[in-house]
Amino acid sequence: MDQVNTYVEKGVEMVMSYAPKVGLAILMLIIGLKIINRIAKLAVKGMAKAGLNENILPFISSLVGISLKLLLIFSVAGVVGIDTASFVAVLAAAGFAVGLALQGSLSNFAAGILILIFKPYKVGDWIDVQDKFGKVEEVQIFNTIIVTPGQKTLIIPNGQVVESVVTNFSKKGYTRLELNVTMPYAESFPRVKEIIKEELSKAPLVIQDMEPEIGIETYDSHNIVLAVRPFVRPDDFWEVTFDVHERIKAAFNRNGIQVAYSEGVEMGKIGE
Repeated sequence: MDQVNTYVEKGVEMVMSYAPKVGLAILMLIIGLKIINRIAKLAVKGMAKAGLNENILPFISSLVGISLKLLLIFSVAGVVGIDTASFVAVLAAAGFAVGLALQGSLSNFAAGILILIFKPYKVGDWIDVQDKFGKVEEVQIFNTIIVTPGQKTLIIPNGQVVESVVTNFSKKGYTRLELNVTMPYAESFPRVKEIIKEELSKAPLVIQDMEPEIGIETYDSHNIVLAVRPFVRPDDFWEVTFDVHERIKAAFNRNGIQVAYSEGVEMGKIGE
């Protein structure tokens, strides 16, 4: 009986000693979770008002919530009297190991966050990344998905996007075509220029309130190479390219403008 009474007394002492700490820890946990949920919601609203990409809002909300909950758990454990130093060391070691194993993925992940925050491009933009040209279909956390004019889907890791030069053809709302046509040395350049300019004015998808650039780019062995630079909307890039080439060819035929064939210097007519 004496031994039982001793155990009972020790149990009562432990309850009396830890009960206030446990009660305080439970209270901290309940109140802390409510505050964390409130903070996460306010953070999401604030970031949404700031114009942050909606694709990243759920992730940041979860990241903020998880981080604050971990801090709360460590604080509650400290109140109860648990030594949290060992847990912190284990978590740090585990984080370091995971970081080494997922080094490439973490790089793409960090790059995806930067892209979604700073928005160098958005869904629907025409971009060129590492000589890969296409329309942005989706911006993910790890990858950017673009679709080429030939309807090929390209999945580009965000790490490569951040480390390279990105050409955004849609940022300004218009872009310039870089076309080349040839004319013979004997032909009058002002005359050919006016013919090309007239055809550009008839092209319905060429932006007419922006003056096209037409000039001599270089001289090759048989012809003078002309640069034709009209402005178009990015979505009309290829359609205008084909249309302008077709119109210039037909106009050269109507006006009797000849070019030299690659087989020799003999002049030949341009067909319909």
